[in-house]
Amino acid sequence: MRTDLHSDAHTTSSGLMRWLVTTNHKEVGTLYLIFSCSMLFVGGLMALVIRAELFQPGLQFVQPEFFNQMTTMHGLIMVFGAVMPAFVGLANWMVPLQIGAPDMALPRLNNFSFWLLPVAFGMLLSTLLMEGGGPNFGWTFYAPLSTTYAPPSTNFFILSIHLAGISSILGAINIIATILNMRTPGMRLMDMSLFVWTWLITAFLLIAVMPVLAGVVTMMLLDINFGTSFFNAAGGGDPVLFQHLFWFFGHPEVYIMILPAFGIVSLIIPAFSRKRLFGYRSMVYATASIAIMSFVVWAHHMFTVGLPLPAQLFFMYTTMLIAVPTGVKVFNWVATLFQGSISFEVPMLFALAFIVQFTIGGLSGVMLAIVPADFQYHDTYFVVAHFHYVLVPGAIFAIIAGIYYWLPKWTGFYPDETLGRWHFWLSVIGVNLTFFPMHFSGLAGMPRRIPDYALQFADFNMISSVGGFLFGLSQLLLIVVVVRCVRGGRPAPEKPWDGAEGLEWVVPSPAPSHTFSTPPEFIPERDSPSRS
Repeated sequence: MRTDLHSDAHTTSSGLMRWLVTTNHKEVGTLYLIFSCSMLFVGGLMALVIRAELFQPGLQFVQPEFFNQMTTMHGLIMVFGAVMPAFVGLANWMVPLQIGAPDMALPRLNNFSFWLLPVAFGMLLSTLLMEGGGPNFGWTFYAPLSTTYAPPSTNFFILSIHLAGISSILGAINIIATILNMRTPGMRLMDMSLFVWTWLITAFLLIAVMPVLAGVVTMMLLDINFGTSFFNAAGGGDPVLFQHLFWFFGHPEVYIMILPAFGIVSLIIPAFSRKRLFGYRSMVYATASIAIMSFVVWAHHMFTVGLPLPAQLFFMYTTMLIAVPTGVKVFNWVATLFQGSISFEVPMLFALAFIVQFTIGGLSGVMLAIVPADFQYHDTYFVVAHFHYVLVPGAIFAIIAGIYYWLPKWTGFYPDETLGRWHFWLSVIGVNLTFFPMHFSGLAGMPRRIPDYALQFADFNMISSVGGFLFGLSQLLLIVVVVRCVRGGRPAPEKPWDGAEGLEWVVPSPAPSHTFSTPPEFIPERDSPSRS
């Protein structure tokens, strides 16, 4: 491979204005990552309020109404404000580098789509200060809780969701246009890295489902303010319709938050195993299969609402079936590890933890797919344990792994290995102390979203609360690692990891402000066994 680099910046502004008007994909990616990190800590503080209240039975620190606001805002901020923007930030930084493009296809749109987010979440957080408080109806905002019985601030919540949705759609359009039109000459679709592939598929998912979310919150707005009855049974509407519409968006949304994680892990595992990824094509097809099938499993969230038996059977079988392409991915990662020359740097540690912990979440998901069993699990802490195993040691561990993996390319310095290992082990211990006991409290019947509970759940909750504080505080180490890496450390070469492959590793470390002004020469490995 050969590349011509163009490192002189064409920045006409400086200071704060530079960041307000920047169209450089690396700077926009940095903005996304900083915003995501800030939202991660805001949402994390809300989680610590929840865990402090649940440390022991009885009401300790907050009233039930405020507890409900914390559970609602924690979910909304973590899903829409932390995980999704973090993946978009990584895409902004790495997709152009991995395909040999000088920038995103639509740079001004890129800037605009980011700045919608601080406005949206500033508006969402401001609802906590309004009369009646913030949203208190759960992050799924089921009607009629979010319509008939909602606080007045719900209108601001709806507008913030609209703005965040517009940001997602614009970002997805930009990513698709970049990948399909700006690959360096000679790079076919089947030559792209798995991270680029997973983001291409994720972007199509975003465009397909975000308008559904926009539609359902608009119907909420009309029910609240204009006397319609979309979800009001007294006016001829149907509250269950809300659940169908929400989960038709919501289940693909789960895969929007995990497919880019699959892409990151599919880069890190081969790099630190010094092997080519096993079954590249099958990984691409499995990712596409998951995306397609995510549209036909939504009602597994609704087994207890009174669905007819044929519908229950259909959604039970399709939910079990979607585990197959996910299992293909896990098999391919393990096969890549088999007989590899493995080294355990921090990115690899987080990637390995991702595989093990995400598999636990997947197995509990198969349990939840069984209709008669789900009747027992539904709305208990077993469900909380399941989706947190998917999203915390799943999505968030993959984001952290990607940050450690690409930090040398971003900053020109290796991250502190000792601090990184402390961060890893405290995070793994904390996350399992927090969420593993929830399986047992859920199986014993403890309901979700309740600030008080019976004495028999006290021990499990105490362990979960200790684990929650350990996990939350350990994330401060990530900030220390990143700041120290930005300020200096052991210099990193162009290719800091021996087994890493891809165009991003032919760019100097740190990556210049402008790269690939001349498209790099790409020689496809057409006969490589890794592409079969």
